[in-house]
Amino acid sequence: MSYYVYILASRRDGAIYVGITNDLVRRVYEHRIKAVPSFTSKYNITQLVWFEIYDDPISAIAREKELKKWKRSWKTQLIAATNPEWNDLYESICV
Repeated sequence: MSYYVYILASRRDGAIYVGITNDLVRRVYEHRIKAVPSFTSKYNITQLVWFEIYDDPISAIAREKELKKWKRSWKTQLIAATNPEWNDLYESICV
């Protein structure tokens, strides 16, 4: 089983959210339809802009905790390194 650490954004300079899941397509879809009243639904954070894949949950959880402690500028640099246009990657993971 794979585990995913991901970053969602409302827009390029908007709010961002770091999360973890074992089913990235399902979890991003839940954010997109605002299935749960939360930070992401309140601020319309629905665009998948970055993710990493891990083989074990311990590593994924450690990475998520690390990223949550990062400054915003570090997170935006991480996103820009692989997704400079901040494109929504959701469609690319649904195939």
